[in-house]
Amino acid sequence: MVEEERVVRTSTDDRPTDTHTTVVERRGGGGAVLIGIAILILVIIGAFYFYNKSQNENVKTDAITSAAQRVGDSAQKVGDAAQKAGDSVSNQ
Repeated sequence: MVEEERVVRTSTDDRPTDTHTTVVERRGGGGAVLIGIAILILVIIGAFYFYNKSQNENVKTDAITSAAQRVGDSAQKVGDAAQKAGDSVSNQ
């Protein structure tokens, strides 16, 4: 807040000089505060978006890893079954 003080002296021919002081206060608008709040809200929304995007990527990665593990386990079972079949044929 900026204060400005003005002293005004007035005189007339009939009377002595009158003096009075006027204090004028200048206040800035609330625009800077509103802009600050808007920027803060945008930062929060952006952080939330990127956090969720990161979480979604982690979920996708975990799902792909799990599926690949299952495929690998299934392939191992098929390989074991083929080995047993081959062993049983050669033992007869």
